[in-house]
Order: sequence, then C-alpha cells, then structure tokens
Amino acid sequence: MRLVIPRLYVILDAALMTESAEDTARKLLDAGVQLLQYRDKTANARELLAEATVLSAFARGASAMLFVNDRPDVAYLAGASGVHLGQQDLSAEQARLLIGPDRWVGISTHNEPQFTLAAATSADYIAVGPVFTTKTKLNPDPVAGLQLIRRARQLTSKPIVAIGGITLEHAAEVIEAGADSVAVISDILRDADPPRRAKQFIHQLEAVNPPASH
Repeated sequence: MRLVIPRLYVILDAALMTESAEDTARKLLDAGVQLLQYRDKTANARELLAEATVLSAFARGASAMLFVNDRPDVAYLAGASGVHLGQQDLSAEQARLLIGPDRWVGISTHNEPQFTLAAATSADYIAVGPVFTTKTKLNPDPVAGLQLIRRARQLTSKPIVAIGGITLEHAAEVIEAGADSVAVISDILRDADPPRRAKQFIHQLEAVNPPASH
C-alpha cells in the first residue's frame, strides 16, 4: 500500500519546543496537523519510549500519524505509525524487520546518489534536504536546493518530503518543484503561536498544484 503523505510534516524537535511535547503535539493536532515526527537526540531509550507512547496515542486519537526519529524499536513499542531514518541509522530493510510490514519507513537523503539508493529500498517515502539553509542541526549537510527536488521527482514515484530551512514564504515553491510534503521545524516551533502558524502552512499548501509530470 502506497503511503499517502500529508503536505505538512511537522517535526517535534525536543530542543526547540517551548512547551512540553504533549502540549505541543495536542495543539498542533487540534490545528489540523496530520503528521508529526518526534525527535529527541538527548533522551535515553526509556524516556524516548515513554514520550513516544503518549504522542502515538494522541495521534491515533486525531486520526493522524506519528513517526519516531532514528529508532525503529521505539517506534514499534510505542505503537507509532512509523520510523524516520538518517544516513547513519539502520537500513530501511533492517528497520522493517523490527517494525513489520504494516508501518511506514522514511529515509533522509542529502544528494542524488543517496536518493537513488534509498529509492531502491522498501522505504515508503524519502526525505531530501536541506533544501535551504537550516539552523536546526549542528553540522548540516550542504544545501541541496530545489534542483535536487526536481531531479529526485524524476527518479521515483515514492512520496518525497522536502526538509531544511523551509518557511511559510517558500513552502509553495517546494511543492511546485515536485515534493509531496514539506517538513517544518523552526518556522512552526519557534513561532509565537505554533498552531496558528501550522494552520497557515496547511491553508497555503492545500492551494498549491504539484508539477504536471508528478
């Protein structure tokens, strides 16, 4: 079954949230967000599992999806919808052994060779970025730009998630370049009113037409 991915993909980065993950998630889900990823690079496994379990329950209650960053074991035990993998994490096939065939696997890629390899795996979607300059990673990969999105669109029919420095002002052009979804962190979490900002993204993205070849 092909993953139908919402156009807005909000990453709940523990380092950037000004409220608890639970409060932030609940407010964003109430605002209409249908896909969240939980990312906490400092929590231990038990802390991560406890938080992800609560967030997974919230997401299910809102008929939304929650992905866990990096950890397929935690995603499985928490009842999450899926896992998002980086280049240094387990492979898509290894993660699939842990979470099973009925949950989603996504992979981050930063250049065309990585994207091509990811497209050949069982991954359900592929993230590409950073599309723009990002400040949410200490050692970010080189900026990929919209040109990589356009090229990637020609290489696969799998959903593409664009990530990295995406703001409300640039979100539409990312979809127009061929992405199915935009992953947003700072422009929502650092806004004075994250739910309001999320609604603005949803409204704008719903109005965008993808490229004709998509």
